[in-house]
Amino acid sequence: MLISELQTEFHGLPVVEFPTDTDAAPPAVPEDGRVAWRLSADTYEAEIEWPEVFEKFRATIDPSTVQAIVVGSWSDPYDTSSAEVVSALVAAAGEFPALRALFLGDMSFEDCEISWITQSDVTPLLTAFPRLEELRVRGGTQLALTPVRHEQLRTLVIETGGLPGDVVRAVAASDLPALTELELWLGDENYGADSGIDDVAPILAGEKLPHLTHLALSNSEYEDDIAAALATAPIVPRLRVLDLSKGVLSDTGAEALLAGQPLTHLESLDLHHNYLTDGMRDRLRAALEPSGVQVNLDGDDADEYEYDGTTYRSVAVGE
Repeated sequence: MLISELQTEFHGLPVVEFPTDTDAAPPAVPEDGRVAWRLSADTYEAEIEWPEVFEKFRATIDPSTVQAIVVGSWSDPYDTSSAEVVSALVAAAGEFPALRALFLGDMSFEDCEISWITQSDVTPLLTAFPRLEELRVRGGTQLALTPVRHEQLRTLVIETGGLPGDVVRAVAASDLPALTELELWLGDENYGADSGIDDVAPILAGEKLPHLTHLALSNSEYEDDIAAALATAPIVPRLRVLDLSKGVLSDTGAEALLAGQPLTHLESLDLHHNYLTDGMRDRLRAALEPSGVQVNLDGDDADEYEYDGTTYRSVAVGE
């Protein structure tokens, strides 16, 4: 699965590109000024680096009015980490009292493939912006996080082709009492994924996530293990949305879901990109759809092949 489109909406706000060309006309902004500002530098041969874009932005737009920022590309993100971007945002945090949402690394494959985006330690963003409600990060290379307590964060999404186990464990150890949505793209071991079911166990226990209603542990090579753990996980009765999509879910994992605790309270169960048989898909629909659960079982894009007697299955998002 290639990420071919950039965000047009973020945190419920339309995304507006801040122009880096000094001769460009001012961007069209709604009268109420409620937009998510997209700040980007050219990926290749940038004439202006991202910190300079940010300085120009702060000098042009009143920072105190900014509610959401989408960080697009920075110069050479396949070689250069997001550390300078993070440092610039953190240094100016006091100027952005209204900032509630931040997306770090909104790039298409034309800018940089997801597993080539070089990230950095994003912990300072959470400590510098205590009123942040939504944090999204794309790219797992060099991504780091230290366990934190954050009182206001409601949405945390980390999109990767390979999420480091250290980051998974840090998320699981974080104290996020307001979090309602957690989405982790766990990824392929060939692109840096090295977590396992024990690493997500604290998330499934839910002790530090008392208000979580939307859980996505997706794009995983151990999706069957996650499904089996969910059969008895304490967090399941609280959920309204469960997402095990983009991974290598097989009949084994689906059987565990059906045999486990009830899922009929869910609003939706997303299992798209799976390796289920037609019979298992029929069983899942029969068990859940009469209760009003929206079940996504699309598996047409799942990539399976055999070589030398071994069957290989791929997650949806790797490189």
